[in-house]
Amino acid sequence: MLADLFAVMAPVLAGAGLGFMWIRLGHPYPVDFVTRLVFNIGTPALVIASLTGAEIDAGSFGRTMLATALVMVSMAAATFVMARLLRQDWRVLLAPMMYPNTGNMGLPVVLYAFGSAGFAFGITVMVTVSLFQFTLGAVFASTGSPWRTLVRTPTIYAILIALILLLTDTELPRWLDNSVDLISGFTVPLMLITLGVSLASIKVKNLKTGIAFSLLRIPIAAGVAWGIGTLLGLPPLALSILVLQMCMPVAVFNYLFAQRAKREPEYVASLVFCSTLLALLYLPILLAILL
Repeated sequence: MLADLFAVMAPVLAGAGLGFMWIRLGHPYPVDFVTRLVFNIGTPALVIASLTGAEIDAGSFGRTMLATALVMVSMAAATFVMARLLRQDWRVLLAPMMYPNTGNMGLPVVLYAFGSAGFAFGITVMVTVSLFQFTLGAVFASTGSPWRTLVRTPTIYAILIALILLLTDTELPRWLDNSVDLISGFTVPLMLITLGVSLASIKVKNLKTGIAFSLLRIPIAAGVAWGIGTLLGLPPLALSILVLQMCMPVAVFNYLFAQRAKREPEYVASLVFCSTLLALLYLPILLAILL
């Protein structure tokens, strides 16, 4: 099991390692340009490419989506407690608390552990997290008018298009599907390389705080997800996947939002890095409990 999980996480570590070594070797890296490219082109393509073809009925989709939303709201409330414990600005911790890596890390783990039957629930959690992240998250990270930020966020339109395609069981024309799939391919590698660029200037103090953050966040997320899923009467499979997805490491997108908002991106990068490394230890234990 550990070997399979490492196979999922190895590309994350490799991508970040490339960015880290690139900076250490003294090469320039256009962080602002790459961040805009990922947000405005790569991410919308990735959302549509990930959701087209997923199979789930509307009822299960709605209940799982509601449970995920309530978990994120609860995690947002817990941020203020976490901020006091870590002596950190709550605005810096809010996104890492709310938005785990339910996409490029969560979905492969769900597929490996639960198969195609569980993958649809994994997709549902990912869609909900993305919807929150690219509406509330985009507004929170903006420096101008919130409404203008929302209107100018392409990923929101991509999520709406993907939901329509998903719920109406509609497929994209083959030429468009191939084009979206191709463009989406650069998104995750660039995200990870940019993460590594930030890690090149990371401080040891941030590493210690990153580990402490992960050790505190995981049991909170697991308990909140299990409690809300149980109260809403989710079926056992959906409940297990909700808990698993919400316990994923901090999403790389949180670092990109912090970079765009100029809100301690190096610190957020340490949270992403440490939580990803610790996932090698806690995910096998969590899977043993859930399976």
